Amino acid sequence: MLFPLHSIPISARIIRMEKLKPLVSRHWLFALAGVMWTGVGVMLIWRAWIWLSAMEPAWAIGIALAGMIIAVSFYYFMFTKTVAKNILRLCSLPDPVGILAFNSPKGYILIIFMIGLGIALRHSPLDRRILALVYAGMGGALFLASLHFYRQFHKVRVQKRPCSEQTKS
Repeated sequence: MLFPLHSIPISARIIRMEKLKPLVSRHWLFALAGVMWTGVGVMLIWRAWIWLSAMEPAWAIGIALAGMIIAVSFYYFMFTKTVAKNILRLCSLPDPVGILAFNSPKGYILIIFMIGLGIALRHSPLDRRILALVYAGMGGALFLASLHFYRQFHKVRVQKRPCSEQTKS
């Protein structure tokens, strides 16, 4: 080995790791968060669609309508507050910032938990009608909430408004 790791002082190793951390302008975090929330929402809706398409039309229509009602309810009562807090958190970050800061450490833990829960639900004996309802509701809510991130990106990047104006208009 030409340069054994233990021969490099720890401070030098930390500085090298900092150089590997990709930095972006803070406004790109809004776009990245929006893409992530949209992607997950569309994926959940797609899975629900697959299950719904295998059902009798009456069941599929009823579950799809109920899923839409759940999506709007989750969006309005839960996700608007969550997205607003996340946008304020992103606005408080320095500029430039690490690209993975679009989500908080707590958010990454929640993502891991939700992925595990989704896998467990898909492999559970639960009726696909129930799963389609849950997936459609959660997917729709995530998709609707993602629009807030795109709106904030537009305000900050395109309109050149300060990030703190997020709560106005």
